[in-house]
Amino acid sequence: MVQIPTKELTLAEFLDLPETQPASEYINGQVIQKPMPQGKHSTIQGELITTVNAEVKPQRIAWAFPELRCTFAGRSVVPDIAVFTWNRIPLDEQGDIANVFATPPDWTIEILSPDQSQTKVISNILHCLNAGCQMGWLIDPTEKSVLAYPANQQPRIFQEPDQVLPTPEFMGDFKLSVGELFGWLKPSNI
Repeated sequence: MVQIPTKELTLAEFLDLPETQPASEYINGQVIQKPMPQGKHSTIQGELITTVNAEVKPQRIAWAFPELRCTFAGRSVVPDIAVFTWNRIPLDEQGDIANVFATPPDWTIEILSPDQSQTKVISNILHCLNAGCQMGWLIDPTEKSVLAYPANQQPRIFQEPDQVLPTPEFMGDFKLSVGELFGWLKPSNI
């Protein structure tokens, strides 16, 4: 087990620490470990990544990554899903995907876990938006709701099964309703 320091660290000191399971984030000088994903969280995360990537990855429009560390603007966060448009995916010297992502995602998606602080998760979404992210989602499996945070607009809540969720412009004609999203939690629907 990795011991998480209790004293305030610099971002550079944090990045020198070994990775934890589940991941830890660096926010305002503090190291905060994310909760271990549970069934609903893992199901939504896996299905949403697959669905988004099926829509945009073959055309090289964007790529959705699970649990990807993104370090920018003084924080190091690990969104549940980080979607990067194709031209913003960092590459290394060999032209492979880089290990370090030092920019905000174009779309950050968080899935609230039962014991997770909604305020801290929203703070990470707002941090991404302030750094240039196009859209953030906060998915709450318990409430079966999605708070959508379009850049430079008021957030909106989506709770009705037939409501179509807003997505960033690069997603084109992609449509996903609240009912479809939370329908993934019922094995009989798959």
